[in-house]
Amino acid sequence: MLSVMVVDDDPAILEVTQLALERAHEISVLPVSSSREALNVLQKSSFDVIVLDYDLPEINGIEFLKILRSKGDVTPVIIFTGVGREHAAIAALNNGANFFLQKGENTDMPFVELQRMIRHAVDQRFMGKAKGLTRKIVFDLINFSLDAEFAIDPDGNVLAWNRAIEQLSGVPSQTVSDKGNFVYAEPFFGKRQKMLIDMVFFSEDAIRKARYMVISKEKNGPVIAVTRARKPDGTEWTLWMKATPLFDNRGEFVAAACIIRDVTSTFKDVSIEEEVTSTPQPSTVASNNETEGSGSSFIDRILGKAMVQYKEGVNLYSRARNYRGAVEAFDRAIEIDPKLPHVWNDRGICLRTMGDYDEALKSFLRAVELAPGNAEILYELGETLEQMGVMQMNNKYLEAAVETFKMVVNLLPNNMDSWNKIGICLKELSRSEESKFYFGRARDIKLWKKDTPIPRKRNEFL
Repeated sequence: MLSVMVVDDDPAILEVTQLALERAHEISVLPVSSSREALNVLQKSSFDVIVLDYDLPEINGIEFLKILRSKGDVTPVIIFTGVGREHAAIAALNNGANFFLQKGENTDMPFVELQRMIRHAVDQRFMGKAKGLTRKIVFDLINFSLDAEFAIDPDGNVLAWNRAIEQLSGVPSQTVSDKGNFVYAEPFFGKRQKMLIDMVFFSEDAIRKARYMVISKEKNGPVIAVTRARKPDGTEWTLWMKATPLFDNRGEFVAAACIIRDVTSTFKDVSIEEEVTSTPQPSTVASNNETEGSGSSFIDRILGKAMVQYKEGVNLYSRARNYRGAVEAFDRAIEIDPKLPHVWNDRGICLRTMGDYDEALKSFLRAVELAPGNAEILYELGETLEQMGVMQMNNKYLEAAVETFKMVVNLLPNNMDSWNKIGICLKELSRSEESKFYFGRARDIKLWKKDTPIPRKRNEFL
């Protein structure tokens, strides 16, 4: 069912329009009596189409359109008004309206035509041909990009396939250019299927059900997600994608672009699930003051019950891959004794694996606070910062990861993984020359067979 907001200051017209549009049971209408009210509604809700009167008090239809488009809102707008002057139609269309329709001089208003325009506006937004943003502009936009990137038109045909994505996919541009039917997915998934670029207007839940871990999503803007895939040769890899819808100056959807990066080494342990449920929040864990003052918690600590819960959590996630159950066990351990750094650390590992990076980071920071010189905890914190930096393309996280891994190599000078991680982060920061030293150090440690692995507390319970 299509959702439509109708904005008109005449209550009678609002009522008649709502009845007429909802008669076929294909359209749901929200009547609104002023532009100010409509703008307030749009802060909390979105619609497939807005039907807007031209001659509104305080903020007229044109001013409303200017405000709407300045906010980046590209919802299709139909000016439905009794004002029939030519300049009104031109002003409406030039300021981002999709259609202009006169109500008519009698009560028999053209609702059949309005319904047709509503459906056409929706179809045009998601499947229409480009207007204003030409194929060459999209082509140049993608080919000037240094990232591995491609673009498709609203019909799913490849508009551009740049050199970087040729190298990543092993597929030359002439093989896929102007072709559709999901041909662009084959180099990445080994078969033709929908990719993130085809889901730019999907809900987060729908994207997750397609086995993507959603990192961020903006309304009518880019969506960033990570997924696992299988190459045509059967090799598995993990892909980071950023898909962005492109609109012309009239707000019409004309193309979608997608950046793809191979992040297999960074996200080898990430769990990408079809269903996403809420994870326990830190608020469910007792505070230090509450725990210290609890007699039962004191006795439980003496009896070692916190370690029993920790062992249960370790087994749940290490052997059963039950990360949610493990977090619950760790939370019970923390309720008994909140000063066990390895419990906070392993709790963070589970949350990170489930994709809850913000809560994972809080857990790791608490673990570091309790044991600032623990190499295992510092390493896990560094790995989390690295992954957040790569996913969010945020250099601050990557720089923090570099400093954290350097703390690890100060404690374990021959830890090959930490030297290698520093090199990876520096390369992500475009400091390739500097990264060579750290990659070389990791390689030498391996050749000399002097690697000192990170000691894992959980191994004592497995």
